[in-house]
Amino acid sequence: MRVFLYGSELSAVTAASALAWVGHQVEWLPHQSAPWAVLSQVDWLRSEPELMPHIQQGLADGTLVLIDDVAQASSADVVWLALSPSQRNDASILLQQSELCLQQGAVLINNSTFPVGETERLDDLMRGQHSSVALPDTLEEGRAWASFTRPSRWLLGCDDAHGEHVARELLRAFNRRQEVFQPMPRRAAELTKLAINGMLATRISYMNEIAGLADTLGVDVEHVRQGMGADTRIGFEYLYPGCGFGGPNFSRDLMRLADVQSKSGRYSALLEQVMDINEQKKETLFRKLWAHFEGELAGKTIAIWGAAFKPGTARIDHAPVLTLLDALWAQGVKVKLHDPAATSALHQLVGQRDDLQTFDQDPYQACEGADALMLVTEWKPYWNPDWHRLAGLLSAKLVLDGRNIYDPTFVANCGLKYRGIGRRADPTSF
Repeated sequence: MRVFLYGSELSAVTAASALAWVGHQVEWLPHQSAPWAVLSQVDWLRSEPELMPHIQQGLADGTLVLIDDVAQASSADVVWLALSPSQRNDASILLQQSELCLQQGAVLINNSTFPVGETERLDDLMRGQHSSVALPDTLEEGRAWASFTRPSRWLLGCDDAHGEHVARELLRAFNRRQEVFQPMPRRAAELTKLAINGMLATRISYMNEIAGLADTLGVDVEHVRQGMGADTRIGFEYLYPGCGFGGPNFSRDLMRLADVQSKSGRYSALLEQVMDINEQKKETLFRKLWAHFEGELAGKTIAIWGAAFKPGTARIDHAPVLTLLDALWAQGVKVKLHDPAATSALHQLVGQRDDLQTFDQDPYQACEGADALMLVTEWKPYWNPDWHRLAGLLSAKLVLDGRNIYDPTFVANCGLKYRGIGRRADPTSF
């Protein structure tokens, strides 16, 4: 098929490269806010596994063509929109341009993070001459290529048979192992995407509340988590306490869901609590540090491992580390931070500071001269550190594990004080 694709979001880049990879002829117009010359250099894109090589291969093969203006596009069978919420007006402008040339029976696929009902509105702009499909973005950042080309599900919002048929054919190459399409009306698909992320966020926040209670009662929350997850009505997915979630999509979808409820006249106390709990949990490691040093933090040096909101990405949007840094700096703490991908994004946000040193090669460099270590992002290289080396580097021999990836007893047996989220252990001897 001939596909005209518009957008510079991760979903746009992934769709452009994947559709071209399986033989579709894709003409890709990046959004004017991030033309390809800029987009190709951003850290979050270059750090996505497999993505850049497939883009380059598509460009070399000619199945993927970059264009600078809609007037350069050929006649298309499919118009694929992958835009951010702030770019809704640009989608409207595009669909009303006379230069946009569409084949008879062309289909609009809305893969954008727009409000519920937006696909119907865009369909109205096309004056009912073409079908439209809502295909909510369900990519997992850090494994975008894998989640697009080997999907576990696609929410396929369609209100007519022709649109569904074209969407299925377009994505047929990624649907051979099993039936991954979940057809439903367009509005239902858009709301389902928000409802899924709302449920996942609720599970995380609930587990974080239980971890806080476990701390107070002197209970290891890992026993509680194992017991809850073993109940088949609950399961283990998204049942891991931590120091808060972030990211451009997860947090944004929660706010969008709350906005949908508000505009429909329904106030959601639950969603408000979920978001409040998450913001509070971003301060958890700071509060544990404060308690350990009895509020005497001025002049301390703290090592932090991880700045990205999750492993596998260079993004720091709404990342817990941002709240943590503000709290530490307010107390006169110096920070030495290691992250294999996100230090550039961090400096772009906070600038160069005397109380911040960053490292992207050796994580132990961040621990030299530090009083304590905070684990914020669970990058795989952090999972099995040299504990005896850390015990020699950290003057207060304190490890604050914001993701509960370490075994408290093992860490304590190496002569370190361990504080996790609902977990703790002290050394029996030094």
